[in-house]
Amino acid sequence: MIMQLTPGGDQPVTMVNCRKMRHDSKPKGIHWLALGLLVIVWGSSFILIKRGLDSFSSFEVGALRIAISFLVLSPLLIWNLKKVPRRKLKYFLMAGIIGNGLPPFLFAIAQTVIDSYMAGVLNSLTPLFTLVIGVFFFGTRTRWFNVLGVFVGLGGAIGLLTVANGSELNNIWYGMFAIAAAVCYATNMNLIKRYLSDFSTLTITPVAFMFIGIPSLIYLLTGSEVFHVLTHDPRGWQSLGYIAILAIVGTALAMIIHNWLIKQTSALFTSTVTYLMPVISIMWGVADGEVFLAVFMLWIAIILIGVYMANKRRRM
Repeated sequence: MIMQLTPGGDQPVTMVNCRKMRHDSKPKGIHWLALGLLVIVWGSSFILIKRGLDSFSSFEVGALRIAISFLVLSPLLIWNLKKVPRRKLKYFLMAGIIGNGLPPFLFAIAQTVIDSYMAGVLNSLTPLFTLVIGVFFFGTRTRWFNVLGVFVGLGGAIGLLTVANGSELNNIWYGMFAIAAAVCYATNMNLIKRYLSDFSTLTITPVAFMFIGIPSLIYLLTGSEVFHVLTHDPRGWQSLGYIAILAIVGTALAMIIHNWLIKQTSALFTSTVTYLMPVISIMWGVADGEVFLAVFMLWIAIILIGVYMANKRRRM
């Protein structure tokens, strides 16, 4: 998931305009259906990245994901760009680079070594880093219980990376790329809350993509091997199809669904995505033949407990 998104992939903006959300709205059947769709879409992002890497390099996968998303969102850009004051454009630039520009490359690099489900689990650390960055740089108030949750979650991540693949140092190092992507998502969420909360997601995302979509297109057209792959690799078009699904469904469609869901219900209800996404990524990984040991469940449980503790009764 690319995201003005949360955990994402593509990571959703779950805390924007919290006071405007209808927290007293009890979720109905259609809301649970939308939540389930988001879980499946964002939980499947990592296996789609893996399939994209079958033919393309990590940089090409990241650039293709961004460029396709930008092209899909460009009609919204034409409509919404005029709503943005020039003095605010620098914040959209920051959101584009940090929230949507770096994570696609970081996750693709990480998955050249680590399993897809591992990237999905590490992505769930985003709420932890959202709290940490909010406290240190944005004046977010917190409690000792939330801080303890951060340490618990990080301990679970370190433990998971340590036991995976026989504790290979290379595995741990590339896992850090996935964690860095989670840090980017977390930073972006704080930036948006502080500087762009007056804009809707349908404005933030296409305008932010303007700053990264055009450079990605230029790279793909002039400095990549994409066209060579498509003409010489028999799996090239199939890999491109998987990346297109990730970009179109995981970014454009999921963004609209998420934005609607959080306004219809609450940030608390929508944040359930964070806890359920790893289940989908693990299921895809196992189905694809990735090794999953029973001991991993212990560390994954510790991560999710830490995420829960960090978000317990915390106002943003």
